[in-house]
Amino acid sequence: METTNNDATPYYRLDPDTVLHAVDSTGLVSDGRLLALNSYENRVYQVGIEGADPVIAKFYRPGRWSDEQILEEHSFSLELAEREIPLIAPTRIGNQTLFHHDGFRLALFKRQGGHPPELGDRETRLWLGRFIGRIHAVGKSKSFVSRPALTPDRFGDDSIATIREGRWLPPHMESAFYSLADDLMLRIRGAYERCSGIRTIRLHGDCHPGNLLWRDGPYFVDMDDCQSGPAIQDLWMLLSGDAVEMAMQLADIVEGYRQFCDFDTRELYLIEALRTLRMLHHAAWLARRWEDPAFPIAFPWFDSPRYWEDLVLNLREQLSALQEPSISLP
Repeated sequence: METTNNDATPYYRLDPDTVLHAVDSTGLVSDGRLLALNSYENRVYQVGIEGADPVIAKFYRPGRWSDEQILEEHSFSLELAEREIPLIAPTRIGNQTLFHHDGFRLALFKRQGGHPPELGDRETRLWLGRFIGRIHAVGKSKSFVSRPALTPDRFGDDSIATIREGRWLPPHMESAFYSLADDLMLRIRGAYERCSGIRTIRLHGDCHPGNLLWRDGPYFVDMDDCQSGPAIQDLWMLLSGDAVEMAMQLADIVEGYRQFCDFDTRELYLIEALRTLRMLHHAAWLARRWEDPAFPIAFPWFDSPRYWEDLVLNLREQLSALQEPSISLP
């Protein structure tokens, strides 16, 4: 399972020479060109290859996923790509997608250009809905064995425990945060109980606009957080605005989705529950990674009282949202 323990500086040995030698160890021949790309959980580089297009080399964070979990991610990605779903899957070299070098694990991917999708456009939303429906039609065909599931326990209780154990909260915020967290988890579990019997399927898991590239159509990238969960998890992060705007956007996405996969409207009750779980999980993720030197540089506001005050305010808004009627479809 996903671990909360991590070496404080897991990438301190990952210098340019190590990156290039690791890529060479797969059988490719790098030409010395190297560009670090924006990534915090893993480390990702564009690497030049002699006589060929550059590749994207992804070095997995040590200790986060087991080899079996990574290979299950790769298998799902390849399964989707083989069905001509536009997803950037790991590159097979021989019959291998996961490589080991000098204590690191890496995978190689095709470089894909593109820009964020225009989510304000109805045709774009229909298009994305169709492809997510195709992803989920494949996702329903079998279950993950090693990858974890998106549950209130994992994203909610475990996240709250991480924050509590790390003593991250300013003393004047502790009572307000933990009392609010109890109320939120009660509402979240109520939403899940209301959706009892909804099928859990294999998902992209982190299908926000930053993991979509558009170039004559969509390309899905970064399956690092693929997991089991309700289908709505891959839909709600594409929504924005007020309730009326989100309902209109979701109606278009689901219209496209239903061309390839059934959609259970009971899952609409989970949207605000999943949004709240993501907020708690993100705070806990920062706490778990804080000893990685890259994190205080990238997120300097995390250990300030203002961050926690704002988080409590936003979570109070979520508690209100959890008590409101769910989005409805026409």
